[in-house]
Amino acid sequence: MAKTTKKCSFCGRPESQVGFFIMGMEGAHICDECAVQASDIVKENTLSKSKLPNLNKEQLPKPIEIKEYLDEYVIGQDEAKKFLSVAVYNHYKRLMQEKTSDDVEIEKSNIIMVGYTGTGKTLLARTIAKKLHVPFAIVDATVLTEAGYVGEDIESILTRLLQVADYDVKAAERGIVFIDEIDKIARKGDNPSITRDVSGEGVQQGLLKLLEGAIVNVPPQGGRKHPDQKMIAVNTQNILFVCGGAFDGIEKKIASRLNTRVVGYNAAKGTEQLDKHNMLQYIAPQDLKSFGLIPEIIGRLPILTYLEPLDRTALRRILTEPKNSIIKQYTKLFKMDDIDLTFAEEVLEYIVDKAIEFKLGARGLRSITETIMMDEMFEMPSRNVKELTVSLTYAQSKLEKANIHRLKTA
Repeated sequence: MAKTTKKCSFCGRPESQVGFFIMGMEGAHICDECAVQASDIVKENTLSKSKLPNLNKEQLPKPIEIKEYLDEYVIGQDEAKKFLSVAVYNHYKRLMQEKTSDDVEIEKSNIIMVGYTGTGKTLLARTIAKKLHVPFAIVDATVLTEAGYVGEDIESILTRLLQVADYDVKAAERGIVFIDEIDKIARKGDNPSITRDVSGEGVQQGLLKLLEGAIVNVPPQGGRKHPDQKMIAVNTQNILFVCGGAFDGIEKKIASRLNTRVVGYNAAKGTEQLDKHNMLQYIAPQDLKSFGLIPEIIGRLPILTYLEPLDRTALRRILTEPKNSIIKQYTKLFKMDDIDLTFAEEVLEYIVDKAIEFKLGARGLRSITETIMMDEMFEMPSRNVKELTVSLTYAQSKLEKANIHRLKTA
C-alpha cells in the first residue's frame, strides 16, 4: 500500500517542500509559511477596523464641564484650563464636521502652554486624558533629534500615539498629543555655527509637517531598533497637538519688549502697573521667537496661554484638596497596611514653607513629604501599630537630618 503524503490544506505543497506542519482536526494541516501569511492578514484586518466609537454631539463634554473636571485635580490655573477646555471641545466638534455646500472647513488650533516648573503643565495634560474619549499620548521633546543622529526621530511621537491606540490607525488619527519640554528644542543662538543644531532648530523643522498635517510613515516599534519593520501611514491632519514648556529666562525677553528697564521717570510711570512677579501673563508670540522657536512653528501653535506661578495659598491647597492630593495618597498607602495616618496642621504649613524656600513648585511638596515619611514607611509595616500622627518636631528632625547628610556627601 502506497504511503500517503501529507500536504498543506492551504497551498497544497507536500511535506518535503515546507519547514514543518501544524496539524488540525480531521487530518487538516497548515505549513509554517501559510501560518505566517495568515497572521499578517489578521493583523492588517484588525488595523483597518477602528475600535473608536462614533462621537455624538449630545454626549460631548462642554468646555465648562471639562474645566470643572480639571478643577477636581488641579488647583488654580483658571486661564490655562479655559484655553485647554475650549481647544479640546473644538477638537471633538472638528472630528464630527461634515462636508457641506458652504465649503467651510474647521481647522485645528494647536496650543502652547508656558509656565514655571512645577506649576501643573503635565498634570493638566494627564488629567484631561482621563476625561477624553480619544487616544492621548504624552511625549518628551528633550529626546528628539534630527533623523540620522543619536536620539529619537520625530516620528516616535506618532509611534507613542499608535501604541496608546492599540495600533488602531483611525483612532490614532483622531487623537491628542502633549509634547512636553518644548522649550528644550529652542534654537541655541542666532549666530551661524559650523556644527548642526540637531536637537534644536532641526527638530523644530521636522515638527512642522506633523503640526500642520501630513501623511507620515511611522515605524510601529520604533525605527532605530527594528529597521526592517513594515511602516504604518498616519495622517496628522486631525491630531491635536498641545505643547508645554518652562521657557526658563523668557521673563527677560518679555521685560525687554515691554521696556521695563528703560531709564527715566516717564518710562517708570508707564510700566508701574505691570506685575513684575508674574511676567508670563504678558507673553506674546514674539517672545517665543526671541527665546529660540522658529516663526514657522509659532505660526502652527496659534493658541498661546500661560500658567501662573504658585503662591503659598495655592501650594497649601495643592497639598490636601485635590482628589489625588499628596496627603491623600500617603494616607491611602498607610491605610493599605491598616494604619491611620494623620498630619498635624503645623506640619502641612512647614512642608509648604520648605517648598517655597527650595523654589521647586508643586513637585517640591512631594519630595519634601517623601523625605519626612521615608523612615516611617520603612518601619511601620513591620510594627503592630494602628495609628500614626506626624508632628512638627518629627518632620523638622527628618528634613534637617536629610539636608545635613546631603551636605556631607556633596
